[in-house]
Parts: sequence; structure tokens; C-alpha cells
Amino acid sequence: MAPGAAAADTSTHAYGEASYWDQRYSKDRGTFDWYQKYQSLGPLFDLYLRRHHRLLLVGCGNSGPLPLFLVSLLGTIAFAVNWFWSLVTELSVSLSEIVKFLTVLGESMVDDGYQDVVNIDISSVVIEAMQEKYSDRPRLKYIKMDVREMSSFESSSFDAVIDKGTLDSLMCGPNATENATKMLKEVGRVLNDKGVYILITYGDPSYRLNLLRGVELWNINMHVIELIIVPPLPLLFLPDRTEKTPGQKAWELTTPLPLNEDGSSVSAVLGSNPEVHYIYVCIKGECR
Repeated sequence: MAPGAAAADTSTHAYGEASYWDQRYSKDRGTFDWYQKYQSLGPLFDLYLRRHHRLLLVGCGNSGPLPLFLVSLLGTIAFAVNWFWSLVTELSVSLSEIVKFLTVLGESMVDDGYQDVVNIDISSVVIEAMQEKYSDRPRLKYIKMDVREMSSFESSSFDAVIDKGTLDSLMCGPNATENATKMLKEVGRVLNDKGVYILITYGDPSYRLNLLRGVELWNINMHVIELIIVPPLPLLFLPDRTEKTPGQKAWELTTPLPLNEDGSSVSAVLGSNPEVHYIYVCIKGECR
């Protein structure tokens, strides 16, 4: 999904329909992992989540572990990169670091000690594929379900819901506000009191804040994280020498931004058109 399309909510693809995703995943069996990786988000999760929490990942998609032949290829590349860069720098790249960069949210969370991660997606094609792929990982569960109708889950049955782009997808389709509101109400229903909904999105406060506050379920903490721009693989682990766009300000991931009623305080801090994902941490039962 193009960042501009998601942020401006101007496209009308059928992202909320199972048929769209079934067709897409049937045509392309490659893996996708939208938005941020776990190693980037981990410090924020540590603020709000505990390893024993029951987690729900909505719109999980088909991101998954790397095939053996690709792991072997990456090992060769890692060796070559280490040999080359040892001539000019002390940098060392291990295969495990490369694989960790490319692995996915649910798997990475379980690998890091989370004990109960439930993944749902509207596409039966992708859920069946992921159930087969992770049949040996009992802490990773995959269930076909529409996030707008999660009646199979009891109320107050999760400690946290994590959303990397699912709300954005609904906001790009027809009846966007209606469908997004249905989703948010269901998320609120399945969350425990004091549970958290972590929304990672392209949508800045002018596009998301009123929607999130409209369901009157939670208090919102605002975080941001820099967009991931993936360079060619040999450059993945080089020190970052890029310069920020003039007027763009960095902000520590784990420090909430000031958030006023209309969200204008965020742009006042970050400047115009910041290259970030916005992270709304919605804490149920603390609505104000």
C-alpha cells in the first residue's frame, strides 16, 4: 500500500473484503510483512505488554519464516559482506542478524518469549497456509475471522490487540468509517479492562484521532517511529549516515508525544510531512 494512499484515505480498493485477499494470496505466494519489524517495535511493546499477556494480531497476512534455500543464500551474502567490510570497517554481520531483520511479527514475538499469540485474517487462503506453516508452533495460533465481527472471541478475552495496517486497509475501502467503527468496537469488546490496542498506521492525527476517540473506549498515548526504508541487502547493517530532511525532527519511540484535542500538537513537534509511522496506544477504560 502506498503511504500517500493510506494517509490520505483516497483509494477505494476492496481491502476489507475476503475475496480481494484470497485472490491476491492465491496469485502471489510470496510473503509480505507490512510496516515495521519486531526488532524496531520491541522497546515500545516492552512498555505496554508482558510476556504472559494474551495477544491478538489482526490482519496477520502471510508473512513467515524464510525458505531454506534463501537462508543458505543469505548466509553466503553475509560471508561476502563480512569479508568486504572487514577491509574498511569493524562491522560484522551474522546470518542470524539478517534473518532476524527479515522475520515477522508473530513469530518474532514468540521467539522473544511471548506465550500466547493469536493471529486472525479475513482470508481463508492465507490462514490455511499459515496454519500449515506453523503447525509445530503451539504458541502461534491462526484463525480465519473478520475483525469487524469477532463473536467467536469472548468479551474481555485479550490483554492487547496489535494492528499493523488493518485499520488503514478498511479506511481505503467503501463504507470506510462504518467498517472502521465496527472494527474498533469489536477490538474494544475483546480487550480486558486496561487492555491496550496498539495501532501502527500511516494515518496522522487529522485522519485517525477523531475516529479512535469517537468510540469512547480509551485514552490514547501517541508515539512515532521512523519509516523503514529497506536498502540493498549488503547495506542493511551499515551505520546510518543519512541526513534528515530539513525541518524533520527525530523523536524517541518510547516517549509519548504531546497530544491535544485536535492532534495539531504532533505536527508542531515533528514538522510537516514527517517520515514516520504513527503509533496510537489506546488504553481501555481510561477514556477522557
